Amino acid sequence: MKSLSTPSAPAAIGPYSQGIISQGFLFTSGQIPLIPETMEIVTGSIEEQTRQVLKNLDAVLTEAGTSWNRVVKTIVFLTDLADFSKMNVLYEQHLGNARPARSTVQVAALPRGAKIEIELIAEV
Repeated sequence: MKSLSTPSAPAAIGPYSQGIISQGFLFTSGQIPLIPETMEIVTGSIEEQTRQVLKNLDAVLTEAGTSWNRVVKTIVFLTDLADFSKMNVLYEQHLGNARPARSTVQVAALPRGAKIEIELIAEV
């Protein structure tokens, strides 16, 4: 088992790692729209927050030596399912031809007031 850390993604704000590689898979911690350099949250629309979350996940995937084409599962947490269609447009554009299994759930709240959090599992 190997813990991952990259300065291109937000540092862990608690007792966890950005990701763990185990038995040929990457398991990421959930990414919220934190800007890695400042650790400030992106405020604004679901689109702005989704872009930052996907950028953060890109960094963790790169650090693990894998890509969206090897992602097998994502879990999307939204504080308002009314944002689903806006998030989904950006998600589809960002993933290109990748089509991992996905669950999307509405939650009461996310850390730092984020509107979205995404975690994933990928082959490495």
